[in-house]
Amino acid sequence: MDTQDKLKNCLKQGEHGERHKGLRKITSSPELIKGHIKKAIHNFNAMDIFKKDGYSDWSASASFYCLYHLLLALIAKKGFESRNQNCTFALVEQMIENKEISLTKEELKEIFDKDVTEDLQHSNKILDIRENMQYSIETYLKEQEFLSLKERTKVLFDKIRREVEKE
Repeated sequence: MDTQDKLKNCLKQGEHGERHKGLRKITSSPELIKGHIKKAIHNFNAMDIFKKDGYSDWSASASFYCLYHLLLALIAKKGFESRNQNCTFALVEQMIENKEISLTKEELKEIFDKDVTEDLQHSNKILDIRENMQYSIETYLKEQEFLSLKERTKVLFDKIRREVEKE
């Protein structure tokens, strides 16, 4: 299914009530955008707190949701609300294809890749690291894995935030 078809399905899913499961067109709100940025910062800071307190496996989830909230801010700026990760990523992918933002598909795939990785334990995609930490019996990230994840998260965080805050 191509991006346009995905977005049509997402918008259709977004038509159903307050607890929709897709994309919904909204009036862009500076408060909503700032709220998503604040939540992204909160999640980024949580990465270190989880690690310091011995819960570095949760740092992977904080990393993913830090970046995801920035993507939610980006689509809110465009006038959309999402309740579905696949829909969020499809809309951002379309924004990339339409050259509305400078984020690349490769950078988006760092966060989420629709092509499922068979070997979660050896994938370096942020979503795969999060899923491996969430669903495996591992309870910590090795020091180098944590530092690499944090650095990659920071680079993407800065780039996406610049996109959100662009006039």
